[in-house]
Amino acid sequence: MHQSRPRSRIRRALAAGSAALVAAATLALPAHAFPAASKQDVLNYLTSITGRNIVSGQHNKEPASLPGQYSQQVHDVTGQWPGLWGGDLMFRAEDVANRQRVVDQAKQEWANGSLVALTWHVCTPTGPSTCEFDGGVKTGISATQFGQIIQDGTALNTAWKRRLDEVVPYLQQLKDAGVPVLFRPLHEMNESWNWWGNRPGSSGGARLYQITRDYLVGKGLSNLIWVWNVQDNPAGGWASYYPGSSYVDVVSLDVWYKGYPSASDYQQIQNIAAGKPIAIAEMGKVPNASLLDSQTRWTYFMVWSEQLRGSNTNAEIQAGYFHSRTLNQGEVTLTTGPQPTRTGPITGVGGKCVDVAASGTANGTAVQLYDCNGTAAQRWTIGTDGTIRALGKCMDVAGGGTANGTKIQIWDCNGSGAQQWQSIGNSQLRNPQSGRVLDVPGGNTANGTRLQIWDANNNTWQKWTLPA
Repeated sequence: MHQSRPRSRIRRALAAGSAALVAAATLALPAHAFPAASKQDVLNYLTSITGRNIVSGQHNKEPASLPGQYSQQVHDVTGQWPGLWGGDLMFRAEDVANRQRVVDQAKQEWANGSLVALTWHVCTPTGPSTCEFDGGVKTGISATQFGQIIQDGTALNTAWKRRLDEVVPYLQQLKDAGVPVLFRPLHEMNESWNWWGNRPGSSGGARLYQITRDYLVGKGLSNLIWVWNVQDNPAGGWASYYPGSSYVDVVSLDVWYKGYPSASDYQQIQNIAAGKPIAIAEMGKVPNASLLDSQTRWTYFMVWSEQLRGSNTNAEIQAGYFHSRTLNQGEVTLTTGPQPTRTGPITGVGGKCVDVAASGTANGTAVQLYDCNGTAAQRWTIGTDGTIRALGKCMDVAGGGTANGTKIQIWDCNGSGAQQWQSIGNSQLRNPQSGRVLDVPGGNTANGTRLQIWDANNNTWQKWTLPA
């Protein structure tokens, strides 16, 4: 890969001290401009790195007049720019007046080769559209007031939609510039510090999130990647705030109750995501090697503004940014535009073909290895949506399982993580939800050997030739 030599130089410089490290990093990889892209391009990218890499991210809070100040601090310490720039649509009058500066920074960061994320600390619709944090964003409203906000046609529902209208022109600029935005509204909805939070159930924060997405999508903002977010509140029950898979593109966690997400936090987020990309949207500590090596399915992290230096030593920041799994600006690569579908046989060990048993079309029919025969049961379409299809069905991991040895079948196509596949290096087919690859048990080449998922290794029976 093109990163190998710069990475090696950086690792060698680790032993020589901070000055040598930053010098090596500064020379490592030049920024490269991203082309205009769609939200699906970014989602495809996040899916492709799941289990392999994580994008570094840095939030940049107020003042809006300095929308890149904390990313600059990352560069000061590491010689690298974050692979993701985070900003905010703001709440105080002087910062709202400078929203254009935030949008201009987002365009520049995208042009430089960083992904773009926007949060919005939004003032309560029961008050004016600009406010102080205390008493405006960080405030409480009554259950009756909240009920009116989510009730179509009420004065407060209209006020909420007018509040959304205020940011539409700025988000539209980003759409026009071809900049997809990881948009995280109504964040930490399981917390009570904000006016929208601590309201579980279908008539709580989840409903407001649905209304918000429906309204902004109705305004034509197809560039927004909808990031749903909770904080690592030990009370749990995070799923009770989830607005549903059709409303969410990325499932994210803010880590503030503890330094790093626990194993149970990590699992709970994956359970909610059901195969969608997951991310750490806010944290104070830069991820360390232990986290990066053990919780491999996070697709990006974002360190909160002043916490970068307030909660981390230079050495800790450098170690996180130069970990072998971390991708910084210049290392994030997008494939844009529609990808052509390919149809034909998938061949593997022994020259055998991936085959639907007896050409069956019932849900649960086994996917097996068999002599290549040119039948429709061996004619697979590699979809642009991550699916692999034959006989009108999708290749599926049985029961959405993630364990080694889980069998492969065909099933009605349903958009689940069990039906997502990506071609990765070494000619393997990987299921991102499980982190495992398509495998022939023991390399058995007998006709009828049922395929499974298994940890990736160098065995020939995990290597596949796809349709040209």
